[in-house]
Amino acid sequence: MARIRLKRIYDPPAREDGHRVLVERLWPRGLSKDRAALDAWLKDVAPSDGLRRWYGHVPDRWPEFRQRYRVELAGRRDLVDRLLAQAAKGPVTLLFAARDGERNSAVVLKSVLERRMRTG
Repeated sequence: MARIRLKRIYDPPAREDGHRVLVERLWPRGLSKDRAALDAWLKDVAPSDGLRRWYGHVPDRWPEFRQRYRVELAGRRDLVDRLLAQAAKGPVTLLFAARDGERNSAVVLKSVLERRMRTG
C-alpha cells in the first residue's frame, strides 16, 4: 500500500514527501508558490466554503465536521480517485495550512483515502 502522509504547508519540502498536493480551498497566507513546492493544488477536494466557515476549527465541532466532510467527499469521487491513482504510483503528501495538525480537513481526507485503499 502506498503511503499517504500529512504535512503542514509551511514546513519545508522533503524528498520523502513524494507527490505534494495542497488540499486547501484558499491559498495559505504569506506563502509563495515557489516555497510551496507543489505538484498539485486540489481546491475542490477541500471542504466547501460553508462547511469550512461553520467549523472554524472549533474543537467541539470536530466530530460533526468529520461526518459532514465525509459526505461532501462522497460527492467528489473523481477527485478522491485522482488522489488514489497518484498514491498507487508512490508516496503522496497532503498539505494543509491549519495550525492544528490533528483536527483539520486533511486528516479526514487521509482517513477516507486509506479506507478506500483497503476496501477497493
